[in-house]
Amino acid sequence: MVKTTEKPIRYAVIGLGHIAQAAVLPAFENAENATLSALISGDDDKLEGLGQRYGIDALYHYDQFDEAISDDLVDAVYIALPNHLHHEYVLRAARAGVHVLCEKPLAVTSEQCEAMIEACEEHDVLLMTAYRLHFEAANLRTIDAARNGEFGELRFFQGSFSQHVSGGDIRLFPIEKGGGSVYDMGVYCINAARYLFGDEPFEVVAISERKKGDERFTESDEMTGALLRFPGDRIAMFVSAFGSYRTSMYRLVGTKGEAVLEPAFEYATNLKYEFRVGDRAEGEKLEKRDQFGPELIYFSDCIAQGRRPEPDGYEGLADVQIIEAIYESARTKKPVPVDIVEPPARPTVEQIITRPGFEKPEEIKRPKN
Repeated sequence: MVKTTEKPIRYAVIGLGHIAQAAVLPAFENAENATLSALISGDDDKLEGLGQRYGIDALYHYDQFDEAISDDLVDAVYIALPNHLHHEYVLRAARAGVHVLCEKPLAVTSEQCEAMIEACEEHDVLLMTAYRLHFEAANLRTIDAARNGEFGELRFFQGSFSQHVSGGDIRLFPIEKGGGSVYDMGVYCINAARYLFGDEPFEVVAISERKKGDERFTESDEMTGALLRFPGDRIAMFVSAFGSYRTSMYRLVGTKGEAVLEPAFEYATNLKYEFRVGDRAEGEKLEKRDQFGPELIYFSDCIAQGRRPEPDGYEGLADVQIIEAIYESARTKKPVPVDIVEPPARPTVEQIITRPGFEKPEEIKRPKN
């Protein structure tokens, strides 16, 4: 039985890079049942500056992590660290009896994900993968329309998520450390195909490319295209890329109609959806909204009620299983079968949580050598 905790839920945020500063920390203002209690980083400038900005006195270095979460200061941690560090810090938090909200991808390997899930279950703490779009209106309305048969029998999914990534960015780490376009951007397309089809793929075919002469991509892919085969003779295909014009879209096509979301995956701008069935088209361009406050609200309610979250650790595990298969297929130039551990729940329209957007705060960056 997962222990319950009185509201508001007290959080420590570990890792104070871009996503934490631009989205997670300011989102606490929109989460009435959550409070920011501690900051954990390896950068003194970030700790001091962000501590002053948000009125936080409990400031810790990474080597003080165990002290930070054992001082009865926090009930949960938000892990915003580089991908290859998720595994270690989720295990440490679980062993200390602290609930965990972990950025995607959940980990670098499926074995790591399984160990994280097991540790959290063993120590009766909740583990949630931070899939912000599981609470976002445009995506959830599309899921609802698809399940209600508005597009007829679902046949295929097309998606792309791309941008230019500057040299030296941690997203360009070696793939075995969780770098690469699929871990960072393709995971959104994978997750969308899975929640729209309400099913799991059984085979993957993929190709990765590196632009010759571009030093950014010596250790990671520049772009990867993947095809996922789903039961019911359905196909999902997508491209994720680090060296091209910014795109953020998907199209879900059925026998009677289609849904188009563009932008589909962004958090710092308006999202837009359109449903087309026969000669009829309807849709909406949504106002810019905070997508991180809803995550905090939802997870905090789960903690307070002792309720398992959706998306849980198994949701994160499924996407990592598929990412591993994609990179294996790209490497071997062969189709790769996947046997997904299906999560116990799927996102529903009842999970929509809306909070107002905010201006991006000025970012405190690590000084360059």
